Amino acid sequence: MAEIKATLTKRDERFLWQSLNGSMWKVILYVGAPLALYQGINQLFTILDTMMASHISKESVSAVAYLSQLNTLLSAVGGGLAVGAGIQISRAYGEGNFALVRRRVSSLYVICLSAGLMMLLAILPFTDSFLRIAGTPEELIDVGRRYFMVQLFVMVVVCLNNVYIAVERARGNSRRIMYLNFLVTAVKLSLTAFFVYVLQGDLVMIAVGSLVSQLILLVCAVKNSLSGDGAFCFSKDAVTMDSVTTKPMVTQSIPIVAEKALFSFGKTVVNSMSTVYGATMVGALGVSNNLGGITTNPQNGFQEGAAAVISQNFGAKRYERVLKAFYVVLVVNVVLGALISGLELWQLDFLARFFDSGSADFHREIVQVYRYEALGAVLLGVNAAVLALLYGLGKTKLTLLLNFARVFIFRIPVFWYLQNYTNLGPASTGAVMLISNLLSGIAAGIICIIVIGRFRKEFIAGQGAFVVPLSAP
Repeated sequence: MAEIKATLTKRDERFLWQSLNGSMWKVILYVGAPLALYQGINQLFTILDTMMASHISKESVSAVAYLSQLNTLLSAVGGGLAVGAGIQISRAYGEGNFALVRRRVSSLYVICLSAGLMMLLAILPFTDSFLRIAGTPEELIDVGRRYFMVQLFVMVVVCLNNVYIAVERARGNSRRIMYLNFLVTAVKLSLTAFFVYVLQGDLVMIAVGSLVSQLILLVCAVKNSLSGDGAFCFSKDAVTMDSVTTKPMVTQSIPIVAEKALFSFGKTVVNSMSTVYGATMVGALGVSNNLGGITTNPQNGFQEGAAAVISQNFGAKRYERVLKAFYVVLVVNVVLGALISGLELWQLDFLARFFDSGSADFHREIVQVYRYEALGAVLLGVNAAVLALLYGLGKTKLTLLLNFARVFIFRIPVFWYLQNYTNLGPASTGAVMLISNLLSGIAAGIICIIVIGRFRKEFIAGQGAFVVPLSAP
């Protein structure tokens, strides 16, 4: 294999030392806080899209809610590859194998671009058929067909942007992610507001705003990824499909791709089941999910940051610090869950007014669903922390199991039971969210206890000698 130049910047050297030796509270907050803001801003995208769609019509709200889940399902390939490969990039970074870091980064860009283009070419010519196979109601197909077609192009761009974000996350450059996302948000909101409120555009223009904003992020990603011989920069000479470089990334990613795809598919099934209470209930469930995302997306940001730190320390054989990172992110996510969801419940009527299109019935449906969903936020924080530990250790088959159970054991069968054997009626849409979130948190806690017990026995009890810290750069 040809020798690949791969150096670390002074900043990358400092971060690696901090990750492996510094205060774990400082490390998790340093990496996780910008990612939490980044995730929160992404959620703001979705919420404002929904609000602006409500300006068009309440049917548009349901179309955005339904089709967004389908788009998330398709984006699972790129997103899963980015997460799984990011774990391996972080591990090589912790091990000090910077040439391997560069080969994995460069190869990952090519793999994700190829996957995105193949999905686009496979689905775009058959959009209507695909939407019908996915169970999309005909009235939502009529409203959202062209919106979905533009979102397919967005998906390809997002595949590449996800790689860039995973690379920056692996090197602890969370602030750059946050700043770039502020730029993307400003462009997205400005364009969408102009298209909807000034030009009186339809859903297609909302999708165009998303495409333009993601293209701006892609331009920044290309610029930052082609700057010299850094370990985290792209090089065509470093692109390789050899098993040492790509096999761990692909193997790690397959369960995550399946997990994300199945989770999104399951949510699409739940959306379809909720249409028995009327098409607007899909919109109410989508709004509830968006409001829930105000809590869970920051939790996911800390999850992603902690997973990278855990992977780096695992690669460097600093096993006690692996568990320290988990305990810190567990506390942070539980506090976030209680605080944010509590504030949302306090102001729920006020928040629902932004989405109800002036309909009292739609307003009541939104409030009814989210009052249930918000009660599971604390245990979802536990779930996110456990996922951070499992991702960081490379136990992606267990993350697949947890997320599969969350939808296909704790949600869909329970929803069917509530619909057919209780008198809850439309309230069952919210009740099933609460039940599935609570059971998911409990299941994650049980798996966590087992994994930590085995981890201590395998890596810590037998470690013996103290690991000498790296010298400060």
